[in-house]
This record gives sequence, structure tokens and C-alpha cells, in this order.
Amino acid sequence: MGTTKNLCADCSSHQKTCCQERDIYLTPGDLKRIQEYVRNENFYEFRIPSDPSYLAVTDDPMWKEHVFRLDNTRRVLKQDPVGNCIFLSPNGCIMSINERPLVCRLHPYEYNADGLCERLVPECPVYLLESGITLQDAIGLNPDQALQWHYLLYSEILMEH
Repeated sequence: MGTTKNLCADCSSHQKTCCQERDIYLTPGDLKRIQEYVRNENFYEFRIPSDPSYLAVTDDPMWKEHVFRLDNTRRVLKQDPVGNCIFLSPNGCIMSINERPLVCRLHPYEYNADGLCERLVPECPVYLLESGITLQDAIGLNPDQALQWHYLLYSEILMEH
């Protein structure tokens, strides 16, 4: 079994992680925070979701209305040639938690404009956790902090249009 300290590392040794082969949306605030960190603008692009079913999601009209442009593209982090986030290193994300995109900070919560959902994303390998340890505990995600990030995410989404 994996230790709670290294759950994300354990995850990457068993499967693709949340930083791989996934489009990571950037809010206008994310863009500013990351620009201050990297000192350039060569880390994002506008593209159509890699998973076409993403465009059909109906549980969050605010997301659909504000995140996507008329051509169905949205601002996302660039990926390397194999589909990894360009900020992913062998030791995880090179950005501190305060520089990371809000959607990354909120992972593994599922959410919509109404708030955080009770369920967490199903792809996290909870079977690697020690008995009695929750996923939130294992990755150090404080529910109160997640609520604050959720509020900030949707405040910044409204800045899109």
C-alpha cells in the first residue's frame, strides 16, 4: 500500500495522473498568476476540448457560457508532446499551490457553479490509501480552502465575458 505522503507519486506509478492527457482550463486570474511566475506568456493556448463529450456537459451552464468562446475553444495550459502538463516534473507540479490553476487546486473535487459536490473524481487511486485515511487528508486538501478556491474560480470565470 502507498503512504499518504506519496499518494500522487504512487498514482503516477499506477496510471495516468490528473496532470496528464487532460485539458487544464485557465481563468483570467490563473493567467496573471502564472505569468508572474514564469515571466512569459508561452504556457497557454486556446483549443477545443480533447474530449468532445466535454462540450455536451449540461450540469453547469455558467461554465458553458463563460469558459468557451464562440468557436468552442477555451484557454488551457500547453502540453508536452506526450500530453503532460508543461509544468509537470518527475516530482510533481513545479508551481506552488498558490500559482497553480484553480481547477488544479480543487482536484479531486467535482463541482459546478452551485458548489462542491459530495463525490470526488473517480480516477484517484483511493485503493492505495492506508486504512482510515481519506483522499482529502492524503493530499492535504482542506475543505474550507476548497470552498474558497471554488468561489474564486467562479468569480474569475465571470471575468471571461
